[in-house]
Amino acid sequence: MESTAIAREAARVLLFDGDGRVLLLRGHDPHQPARSWWFTPGGGLDGSESHRDAARRELLEETGYDVPDSQLQGPVWERTAVFDFMEQPYVQHEQFFVARIDATGPTVERVLTDAELQTLDDLRWFTPAQVLSLDIEVFPTTLGRLLATVSPWDGTLRHLGRENV
Repeated sequence: MESTAIAREAARVLLFDGDGRVLLLRGHDPHQPARSWWFTPGGGLDGSESHRDAARRELLEETGYDVPDSQLQGPVWERTAVFDFMEQPYVQHEQFFVARIDATGPTVERVLTDAELQTLDDLRWFTPAQVLSLDIEVFPTTLGRLLATVSPWDGTLRHLGRENV
């Protein structure tokens, strides 16, 4: 699969509210409608955009939360995800950032792409314990356990390795 896969750089955000809950998106692949999963907001870098700038942009577009650069920590984790989406193989190198907010709702309206409108189903806050007990897939698969490594973050970039999803 990798020889035909799209290599992609991406940025993701672990957004925590004042109660220590993390915001996750639920999505699905239209070519596999029976399968859905929870994941962190984020996506691919545009052009020469930095991972940090992409993290802020994607968070704003997908959730409506506008987090100032000064409130974004990290990168805290990095991983390589190998997956198929919409019948296309990807090898995606991801950097994860952390942000904490006190707001109770989005600061602006979400701006979703056509693909996101087709594939994003839900947006919800979860406690770390709830993430561990979700009955559908969560990505990264070790997210529930890993959340403790960023509450608070100790300044260490953790390499999560490669995950075939």
